[in-house]
Amino acid sequence: MNIRFVTKTIHAYLDYPVAIGLIALPMLLGLGQSNPLAFWLSVVTGIAALILTVLTDHETGLFRVLPYSFHLIVDFAVGVVFLAAPFLLGFNGIDFAYYIVNALAVLTVVALHKPEETEPLAA
Repeated sequence: MNIRFVTKTIHAYLDYPVAIGLIALPMLLGLGQSNPLAFWLSVVTGIAALILTVLTDHETGLFRVLPYSFHLIVDFAVGVVFLAAPFLLGFNGIDFAYYIVNALAVLTVVALHKPEETEPLAA
């Protein structure tokens, strides 16, 4: 049984709300109490994620100049950075929880990515 169910289309439609959340949630949650970087890391990452989504070659990409495989690599890197940041930058409380939850969510989506089936070669 293959549990990898996050298709390119599902991922594409998740990208915009996630980017907007990364920009807005630090303000709504009052991030930055333990370290101002807890606020700004999310906002800057959200802006970068929005730009990445607009430029990615998938269903919701507007300019489609970056390959989807590159997008997945960037998402994985963001997950790793979000997982390491609370420990390396001394986040605690809501700042710590926010980054751990987001890291686990991003890494889970990347891990559950369903590779697209290639078309059979014509003989």
